[in-house]
Amino acid sequence: MDLKFTDEQNMLRDMTRNLCGDCSGPDVVRKMENDPLGVPDKLWAQMQQTGLLGALLPEEFGGMGLSMIDCAVIYEELGRTLAPGPYFSSAAMCALVLKRAGSAEQQKALLPQIGSGETIIVPAWMEPDNGYGPEGVQMRATLGRDGYVLSGVKRHVFYAKAAQKLLVLARSGDAADAIDLLLVDADAPGVKLEQQKTMASDTQYRVTFDKVKVPVVNRVGAAHSGWGTWEAAMYDGIILLAAFAAGAAERALEITVQYSKDRQQFGKPIGAFQALAHYMADASAVVDGAKMLVYEAAWAHANGKDIKRLAPMAKLFACKAFRDVTAMAEQVHGGIGFTLEYDIQLYYRRAKQLQLNWWDTPYLEELVAADILDREGQRTIPDPFTV
Repeated sequence: MDLKFTDEQNMLRDMTRNLCGDCSGPDVVRKMENDPLGVPDKLWAQMQQTGLLGALLPEEFGGMGLSMIDCAVIYEELGRTLAPGPYFSSAAMCALVLKRAGSAEQQKALLPQIGSGETIIVPAWMEPDNGYGPEGVQMRATLGRDGYVLSGVKRHVFYAKAAQKLLVLARSGDAADAIDLLLVDADAPGVKLEQQKTMASDTQYRVTFDKVKVPVVNRVGAAHSGWGTWEAAMYDGIILLAAFAAGAAERALEITVQYSKDRQQFGKPIGAFQALAHYMADASAVVDGAKMLVYEAAWAHANGKDIKRLAPMAKLFACKAFRDVTAMAEQVHGGIGFTLEYDIQLYYRRAKQLQLNWWDTPYLEELVAADILDREGQRTIPDPFTV
């Protein structure tokens, strides 16, 4: 494994860091909290202009055609500033799904628009009281003469109001993985959006589908093949989220180290006290370990190697590192760290949110265990939260 960054990757890092510094400071993150759209105009415009929204797309669709290592570099910098917006939901997850399984017409019509930022498409995946695996998708897509009819509820739909289309996972058969991916207009008759409050104050929606009609041509991929496509996209996507978490954890540690130098107690900086210094030293090792695992997963992907273990390990470890480092950071800050005026609470609240979304800790542990213990594929992964 060669993790020496190229000049181009260093330029990507510098460009993204400068862009986020100019357009996604703590003031922007605060402004976007509980915002109905959640899309900062200046940041989104700059991501459009620099082509970052097309990072994962082939050049034939107007994208940059970057490798997973290149994209991990970008997402690490986005994580450092907690950059808000639907770039992961739309330009990563939905772009990956369409690139893998979309028809030629769908790819030609939608991928360039996603890459340019003109069209936002977000996944509608999770359901109330259901889990992260295929059994967690229980909302039915009933096929009739005029296409599919959708009725049910999806939760944790990020940036739904800012989207023109929803990529809906719906059950189309009785087999565990008999799921279809359907493109639904966000303003279609029968679609109702209700914003939800979250611990991270990010922009999430509960979406209700009441006999929503969807033409068959809006299906992405073959019938009943949706889960396989979605799962493959998830394995790619969680590497990017792991990079985001590692970058955010690193920045949270930097903020805490600086605070420990500035805050005086008993006539000297609190960072001079050995107990606190040890906490931060341990955190530094954890952050470096998270970054190394993220880039190992990204390197494996970029070189065509198996990521079935590395990708879940990267998100599992990086999100835990983000959570543990910010919890330590709050202790170093003391009670003042929880006040809204201090930036560290922004990281603390988002660390847990990222740990819970896009495959949580128990599901990631099952994925890793299945790859380690059941290489022949006899074991099926249980979904502990499916009812």
